[in-house]
Amino acid sequence: MESGPAGDGLSSGPPDPGRASPPAVGPDASRFERLMREAASTIPGETKRGQSNRGLTPEQAVDRLEMLHAAATKSARDALRRFAGTGIPPTAAERAAFRYPELKLIWEPDGPIPFTWRAWGKFQAPGTYATTVTQPGFFRRYLLEQLRPLVQEYGATIEVSVSDQEVPYPYVLEPGEDLVSGSASAADLARYFPTPMLAAVGDEIADDLWVFGQERPRPLALFDAVRVDYSLQRLVHYTGTDWRAAQRWILLTNYQRYVDQFVRWALGELAKPDSPYQQLVLPGGGGVRRGDDTRKAEAQIAAAPWHRFQMPAYHLLRRDGEDGVTIVNIGVGPSNAKTITDHLAVLRPHCWLMVGHCGGLRQSQVIGDYVLAHAYLRRDRILDDLVPTDVPIPALAEVQVALQEAVAQVTGERGDALKRRLRTGTVVTYDDRNWELRWSHERRRINLSRAIAVDMESGTLAAQGYRLRVPYGTLLCVSDKPLHGEIKLPGPASAFYQRAVGEHLTIGLAALDILRGQLGALHSRKLRSFDEPPFR
Repeated sequence: MESGPAGDGLSSGPPDPGRASPPAVGPDASRFERLMREAASTIPGETKRGQSNRGLTPEQAVDRLEMLHAAATKSARDALRRFAGTGIPPTAAERAAFRYPELKLIWEPDGPIPFTWRAWGKFQAPGTYATTVTQPGFFRRYLLEQLRPLVQEYGATIEVSVSDQEVPYPYVLEPGEDLVSGSASAADLARYFPTPMLAAVGDEIADDLWVFGQERPRPLALFDAVRVDYSLQRLVHYTGTDWRAAQRWILLTNYQRYVDQFVRWALGELAKPDSPYQQLVLPGGGGVRRGDDTRKAEAQIAAAPWHRFQMPAYHLLRRDGEDGVTIVNIGVGPSNAKTITDHLAVLRPHCWLMVGHCGGLRQSQVIGDYVLAHAYLRRDRILDDLVPTDVPIPALAEVQVALQEAVAQVTGERGDALKRRLRTGTVVTYDDRNWELRWSHERRRINLSRAIAVDMESGTLAAQGYRLRVPYGTLLCVSDKPLHGEIKLPGPASAFYQRAVGEHLTIGLAALDILRGQLGALHSRKLRSFDEPPFR
């Protein structure tokens, strides 16, 4: 959760024209104010490191996590502002308060071990499990979803205390607040306050590199607080939007035209009286709400500085409390694909789907046909050390069926007509856009894999989903056939985009709607090993 050193380009917000302002999501204002009052009045002895409340209900545990996190961030923020104004640094006792809360579960079964088909919310072995937690108000629903079955079905005991893990000072600043540009230099702040240290951030748990010790708790979750905070800040930097706006149903694309189509669809949803959607959050901090004047909304969308951000995102929020939809233009290539999913994963999405273009590799394919990936030939090379290429990346049945059904619903085609339009098979993902220039080297491998399409992102996104336990899927649209003389040219390509993008995006959205009703099956056991943390 910690970002890198100041010279590494890591920041706690997007560049000008200003940070994205928090949208209307997360805990309501009155509840937040109550937590801040409790944090301010907390008895000092109650928040000392190592002291805890034991035997809490899930709701009590999350309440206490919120209180301790609010107290820690408020203490750090107050000390930062005092230092910036007067030069008085925090005392050792004050700095000891700048610590994340720790969530601990103890499971000591004295009877039959419960059995569940559920892929998460279960213990692999008796013992103590722990993790540090950040932003518990934002993650409240997720935390309760994970804790309730562990207490109700397994009889686990919950403890909440203050951890040893310090909160780096950039993570407690308010949006737009920049103390470094004032009287306090980065060097001065680093001398007296916890700083982001990349050496303390890692994916050892997700990558099965954590070392078990008799005196150490087992990991309760894939990511600890410092890893989560690090990624939340990077999401702001890359996407240009506040991380609180990100939704847990995610579309990833490699063309801005899909984003343009998404925005048009979102405006239509906001205009429908019976639509569940209430707000579209834009890169740069702007937004459009239900009921906004159409001309003003279109002008605000046109003025959004999406081009200033490496991977701009748009978030459509629902008003019924359920998760809406996020779309991210990840650009081209496996590096971007890995980068953004490293950070999106800490939000624990329900699913990410790749909707983009590919080169068709079969003579029978027609420009505009769809490719539903059920396997990947990974020639992207970026994850080879973390997920070796001899580790299979399975297709997830629930996602595959939803994508196929969505194609049928949107196109109106079934049976043989659908088979002519939609082909399932292997997609080869390269890290070299000009792979065709190495055709003599790649021909045999492509033949052996029986690949039917080629792109530069899908295999990476699927491998990341597998690695980070996020359900994934790929539906691509054939935009050219490089092996059969149908290459992308300006005129035909433009006509193809105008015709195909709208339908393709609609299919992706329809697939997410189908999957909404299948959450129990979606979080598949295929993504979990024999020695997993209890939390999804």
